[in-house]
Amino acid sequence: MIIGIPKEIKQDEYRVGLLPVGAEELTRAGHRVLVERGAGLGSGLTDEEYQQHGAVLVESTAEVYGQAEMIIKVKEPLSDEWPMLRPGQIVFTYFHFAADRQLTENVLRSGCTAVAYETLSDEHGRLPLLTPMSEVAGRMSIQEGAKFLERPQMGRGILLSGVPGVAPAHITVLGGGVVGSNAAKIAAGFGASVSILDINLDRLRYLDDVMPANVTGLYSDRVTIREELCKADLVVGAVLVPAAKAPRLIEREDLKLMKPGAVIVDVAIDQGGCVATSKPTTHSNPTYIVDDVVHYCVANMPGAVGRTSTYALCNSTLPWALKIAKHGALEAANRWRPIAAAINMFQGEVTNAPVAETFSLPYQARFEV
Repeated sequence: MIIGIPKEIKQDEYRVGLLPVGAEELTRAGHRVLVERGAGLGSGLTDEEYQQHGAVLVESTAEVYGQAEMIIKVKEPLSDEWPMLRPGQIVFTYFHFAADRQLTENVLRSGCTAVAYETLSDEHGRLPLLTPMSEVAGRMSIQEGAKFLERPQMGRGILLSGVPGVAPAHITVLGGGVVGSNAAKIAAGFGASVSILDINLDRLRYLDDVMPANVTGLYSDRVTIREELCKADLVVGAVLVPAAKAPRLIEREDLKLMKPGAVIVDVAIDQGGCVATSKPTTHSNPTYIVDDVVHYCVANMPGAVGRTSTYALCNSTLPWALKIAKHGALEAANRWRPIAAAINMFQGEVTNAPVAETFSLPYQARFEV
């Protein structure tokens, strides 16, 4: 199979879909790997490294899409890439379809097979290709929140840890999954007072066992969320419903409960956001203010730390890429249920129920998941 690695074109995206070692493993397995020149530079990976590991360098994105039978990348194809997609081509990347109708319709129209990192799930319901980036985003949420709580960034002027005689910041984390638990762990390390909310009591019991004393687990409901908003200096939105639009937990009127200069970091923005006033931002222009509350809603947070993120992501994606390249999408889906769960579209059909439901599109239960 011919595997193509294009350079990411999303603004401030520095990750790349394959490491040089991945190129070597794929070529050793008999495949041909095409890498767009400069694709790895944002992650500190040179063209020469890819060549040394068996990849063939090409000059343009169009050459990659034009020749490759499978595209491996990081972020969803953007509008400039949609016309390059073709029937039968496999695209293995993050899609997050539920947040973007235009993306969904154009990828569906192309007839390609969309294999989404974020819905590849194992027998325990875990999301192994989403987990590493959720870990990065959860940890970054506190790093970024701390920065934007500073007064020059229009925040409250709060140091997360406080100092002797001055109370630490109060941080509210909405969601106790991978993003939320990583956010809470880093916030606790800063010495902040942390509340982490979830609707899964078993998860709250687990977090109660493993988190330090300055993290309190709370059952998430509207009353508790509003109470937390009154106290919070920093709120992290960390909820996820796989493949579906994120539930809205904070309404516009709820912002009036918050302190002027408080910060919201909505990590759920990739799936539409869990705050009514959230809209996607970029690393170049990451924040905006609504009702005196600073909103940080960067849709590709891990892209800013490309070196760390690329290695973390590719360590997880390569084994699955090798399976798909060897067997093709259809046979791989029949052999491995996680791959079946990852196929959101196949030959012009929507094969993921939450995506179909989000946009009222016909759903084809083609694969057993």
